Amino acid sequence: MASILTGAARAAHSAVASVLAAGQINTGEDIPAVNVKEDNPEKGFTLDLSGENIILGVPGAFTPACSSQVPQYIKDYDKYKAKGINDIYVVAVNDAFVTKAWREKLAPQGTGVRFIADDKGELTSRLGLIFDASGLLGSPRSKRYAIVAQDNKVQFIAVETEPADTTMTASEVVLSQIA
Repeated sequence: MASILTGAARAAHSAVASVLAAGQINTGEDIPAVNVKEDNPEKGFTLDLSGENIILGVPGAFTPACSSQVPQYIKDYDKYKAKGINDIYVVAVNDAFVTKAWREKLAPQGTGVRFIADDKGELTSRLGLIFDASGLLGSPRSKRYAIVAQDNKVQFIAVETEPADTTMTASEVVLSQIA
């Protein structure tokens, strides 16, 4: 009985991820205003995307590829600010406790990079950037992507074809897209 329920749950996760991922956001489109969280799991807000901002979507906090990719964004933070970037948001389909702990692990001295919990996967789903990661991470997660947003519109988007790849979404690549 337990294996039947487990199989059904996996099938449901897969179906949900497939449906939600339909219609990936494209250049020129508005980024949806969706409730996310930062340090407080009880207090939601929408990302302030006025001006120019970076949204970096990652499959999971504390995963090896994500924990290798994000530190370069932290190191390059001042370079982004010098180019006029208001905020860098690292978005993971994790809860706020996890994203806060991950930020503290990666930047014990602090950072201006903001670690965002898309705990229900709503932002990631509305962007069309969710995939079924239940085999490795237990549930649907974010594809690895980078968006440069200007006044809430996608100016540049790169989405890795494999979740562990960090080529098109590497900090130096994204930094080169900013005038």
